[in-house]
Amino acid sequence: MKAAKHRPAKIEQAQPQSRLWVWALGGFALLAALAAYWPAVNGPFVFDDEYLPFRDPGFLESGIRSLSPTARPLMNLSFWLNLKFFGSEPFSYHVVNILLHFVNGGLVFLAIRKILEMAKVEESRRMPLAVFAAGVFLLHPVQAESVAYVAGRSESFSLVFFLSSFTLFLYKREGGIGWLPAMGVIALFGCAFLSKEHTAVLPALLLWTDWWFAEKRAWDAVRANWRLYAPMAAMSAAGVWVVWRVLMAANTAGFGMKNLTWYEYFYTQWRAVWVYLRLFVLPVGLNADYGFPISRTPLEHGSLVGLLALAALVGVAFHYRKRFPLAFYGLVVFLLLLAPTSSIVPIKDAVAERRLYLPFAGLLLVVCDFARGLTISRGSQLAAGGILLILGGLTHARAEVWSDPVRLWQDTIARSPGNSRAHFHLAMVYFEQQRYEEALKKFEDAAQTGQTEYTYTLLIDWGLTYDALGRTEKALEKFRAAAKIENTAHAHSLIGMCLAKLKEPGAALEELDRAIALDPGYDNGYTYRGNVYRMLNELERAEKDYRKALEINPNSEAARQNLEAVVRQRGASR
Repeated sequence: MKAAKHRPAKIEQAQPQSRLWVWALGGFALLAALAAYWPAVNGPFVFDDEYLPFRDPGFLESGIRSLSPTARPLMNLSFWLNLKFFGSEPFSYHVVNILLHFVNGGLVFLAIRKILEMAKVEESRRMPLAVFAAGVFLLHPVQAESVAYVAGRSESFSLVFFLSSFTLFLYKREGGIGWLPAMGVIALFGCAFLSKEHTAVLPALLLWTDWWFAEKRAWDAVRANWRLYAPMAAMSAAGVWVVWRVLMAANTAGFGMKNLTWYEYFYTQWRAVWVYLRLFVLPVGLNADYGFPISRTPLEHGSLVGLLALAALVGVAFHYRKRFPLAFYGLVVFLLLLAPTSSIVPIKDAVAERRLYLPFAGLLLVVCDFARGLTISRGSQLAAGGILLILGGLTHARAEVWSDPVRLWQDTIARSPGNSRAHFHLAMVYFEQQRYEEALKKFEDAAQTGQTEYTYTLLIDWGLTYDALGRTEKALEKFRAAAKIENTAHAHSLIGMCLAKLKEPGAALEELDRAIALDPGYDNGYTYRGNVYRMLNELERAEKDYRKALEINPNSEAARQNLEAVVRQRGASR
């Protein structure tokens, strides 16, 4: 009787101790994530960060109404809230990214712990394996691009909903999912899809999970969850329509891309998959912009070898699926979740480290299957801790690279010397830092790579650098070369600006009239023409052009300041 009374007391004491342990582990994980990625927190916006919607001066005022339902509205809403409550400085955007990554680490822990249970892994091993897997997810240096790079939020933000949906499914699927949890899975899936389109692969993951972990017949497990799959099928049909619209409208991805067909991209991905596998196993040589060469045929750059090796890997995994069931399941998960960005849908950049963020958990399951046979001892625990410490150190070093745009692009050039875009972006960083002579050298290096993708933009910015140095004739030469490539209002406006500085007002007006004819909505054309009229002392015409420029772009400081000066001039002359 005494023993029977004593046991419940022990259980009651163990529960708060267990909860305390979980909170302590979570707190330690948060501190580890903050420490690993902290160097990037004070870094500026880099690369494509400048093209994110919150960099638009009118984004905050336009409000939630401006969020397009087909352009990742939930992710852009996160940027809008970030801007509204914390302002436009990079610090808060970086901190939010780290917190999102931490949340995903927790979800990875919950999902993998449940999958280990479904795979009949010994109960004593589930917790250590899940903790280690979540730690690798949090601290692996390949994740730096998704966390330290503000534009990488599309990965971490969408994965919060993706993993939440998947985890809810895992914990509620047995015996047939009920209506309420089914609606929860679907709602979270919808949020994931409205954050980034590649999460549309979730229904396939759910089906594969039901199929693989079925207790008896696979079809019975799928049919038991009809409450989930029936409405999800209808939702997926709508999702296909949205994705198709996005792919047809985008200029950096989709089937309408110039100079990159779906089959050429497919050939290229046979090699790219091995880059991702190598980065997971050996995370060295990380690169912000790989400039990965395209395989125009199955034989170019050894693509066919990559395909045959991948087929062999899947074949071996299938052969040993009964011995290593979790590894086979994880490999399929990895390939399945990688498919949206690494199959037949062309994307401008053939390889990007952030694309490993979604399928990363699949590879963690492979690791768990091989590690489940290891003896849990002090030595193995120290080894696991050592691995996490090394990964954290490498991530900290990588975050330091992402914190400094000069260092980021110098590092990229060191790894990809022939990458025109890397030279171009380093030139632009030098330009923004007013290091104009160094910028000129990098623009020249970019031009000498022989790549023509950025020729027009390169010539424009090259010319602006010469203009900043007061070398107007050289600037004019670059602007005219740019206009021959693309006959734009921008190029002709800059030509007109240079001609005015060279005291050729007649020729300048001709160029500016041409610019306005090409694009009557281009405000700088009116501003530059107003400057020429002001130089000719035709103040009434100058005032009219400045007012037109402000009508088009109320945020134009150049037009506003010149208008105020002209108004003062006209008032003084009366």
